[in-house]
Amino acid sequence: MAIDERFLDELTARCDIVDLVSRYVALKKSGNNYFGLCPFHNEKTASFSVAPDKQIFHCFGCGAGGGPIRFIMDIEGLDFPDAVRFLAKQYNMEVPESGESTGYRLKRGRVLAALKDAARFFYAQLHGPAGAQALYYFRQRRLSRRTMDNFGLGYAPDSFHALLDAMKAKGYTAEELDAAGLVGRSQNGTYYDKFRNRVMFPIIDVRGDVIGFGGRVMDDSKPKYLNSPETMVFNKRRNLFAINRAKKTKSEYFLLAEGYMDVIALHQAGFDSAVASLGTALTDEQARLLTRYTKTVVVCYDADTAGQTAAQRAIDILKKAGLRVKILRIPGAKDPDEFIKSKGAEAFRKLIERSDNDVRYRIESAREKYDFTEDDQRILFLREAADILAALDSPVERDVYTASTAKLAGVTQAALEQEVKKAQARRLRQQKRQYHRQVRAPAQAAQPKARAMQFRDVRSARAEQGLLALLFTDASLLPEMREKVRPEAFSSPELGRMYQYAIALFDSGRSITVSALEQALPPEEVELLVSALQNQVPADQRHRAMEDYIDIIAQHAAARDIPGQDSEDPLLRKAQLQRKTKRFDGTEG
Repeated sequence: MAIDERFLDELTARCDIVDLVSRYVALKKSGNNYFGLCPFHNEKTASFSVAPDKQIFHCFGCGAGGGPIRFIMDIEGLDFPDAVRFLAKQYNMEVPESGESTGYRLKRGRVLAALKDAARFFYAQLHGPAGAQALYYFRQRRLSRRTMDNFGLGYAPDSFHALLDAMKAKGYTAEELDAAGLVGRSQNGTYYDKFRNRVMFPIIDVRGDVIGFGGRVMDDSKPKYLNSPETMVFNKRRNLFAINRAKKTKSEYFLLAEGYMDVIALHQAGFDSAVASLGTALTDEQARLLTRYTKTVVVCYDADTAGQTAAQRAIDILKKAGLRVKILRIPGAKDPDEFIKSKGAEAFRKLIERSDNDVRYRIESAREKYDFTEDDQRILFLREAADILAALDSPVERDVYTASTAKLAGVTQAALEQEVKKAQARRLRQQKRQYHRQVRAPAQAAQPKARAMQFRDVRSARAEQGLLALLFTDASLLPEMREKVRPEAFSSPELGRMYQYAIALFDSGRSITVSALEQALPPEEVELLVSALQNQVPADQRHRAMEDYIDIIAQHAAARDIPGQDSEDPLLRKAQLQRKTKRFDGTEG
């Protein structure tokens, strides 16, 4: 979907990126820029910068970067069109509908309508003759009719075309149903129902729209769960099951469970803040979604090894998002659903009240791995515990847990403190190494995401990045710049494309800004561009720097040319002649 470029220019011009980012991140001014802790990864030293003069943000740690629209996309978990609408609403602007965008909105509307009608179909099937077994399954799980209705539970018949036929009768095409993720297509082109003989769980987003489904078998067949594929309305990394209901809670915490049935059982028992990820491990985007509604998350994953491993991972993701984390231990049951059925809601509420914070949970989890009757096992435990304690920011918190852990292991506090200091020193060395790799590395490898884009010609690519930094800082250099070097001379296709786009912006009378390219470039290239713009040259040195960059680009472009063919570009031809002369006089091999 393309949005009118002039509208995007006006929208981003109205945005004050410092004001926008400050709504999510605490910023402090340093020089011309503002700095704070990155909201997209866990860090203790502020490496997240906002440059008001360029209207961009950039994290030297994780590589995130872009303009106001990109920031909203990342922080709110929205796609480009929705991020534009989000910003436009804040500035009382109406997004113009071009023919292409109107078509996109119509298609999106049809997909959402199809998903809603599919949910109604599955619901009707559950309470009809075909759904007797499915209804019995839900009743065996002790779900009331009210709970089933609240969550819109349904049943997909054991048929390859029941849904397909019903939806076609409502006027939907097979292509629309395919776009909604409701049907699949065989190799011979025949469409068939994707969900068959499964109890169905509608996945509803924060707006109240059905965006997908989870389907569960009623026996031991595989796969146990089948979820909707990624579609234009469904991104499983950015949504949570039951978030539409949990967002209304008055509870001070959210419960994070593993599966749909756990969440539904929790809601039925009165715990209306329960949510679950969508068939995958918890993601950063889902954690950021939680921060909109709560400051505390109680993780109540299954009691088995897989569940506890997932809980350990979830702790890091939730804390990275700035959430307070507590971990629920479920004694005598494999999951919250089973515990509530056997012990009742009040007993579960008491479990929540006694839930461990993440530090105590990690210490206890480590303790369970070792046999304290063996001295070497206790030593291994203390080393693992020291690593956990060394990661604590608060000296008071570290002191308290060091004392209790030393007592647990039967050693003196002083001895454990020494081990913690060693662990802190190791962490500091590791952080310094990481800092040097990420922040002090050469421009073309300034952060992990940009580093993933390997340059074939590193020296030329550095010059190309420098040229782009000059261009986006001082557009008056472009007329001379474009006379001397063409986009094809760039060794990096990505950087050459950015240069070509910048020329097009200039020719159309638009400003050369990062925001102006965010609709045209993929996220990783926007981040690469923002990384390049960190290279600043004083105004009185820009022209000389431009000539040096162009000279390097030309020399390397000439070196890549096919032998016997001269370039039409005067500067490239000059570089080729210089290279040939060096070869003839023996100065170059």
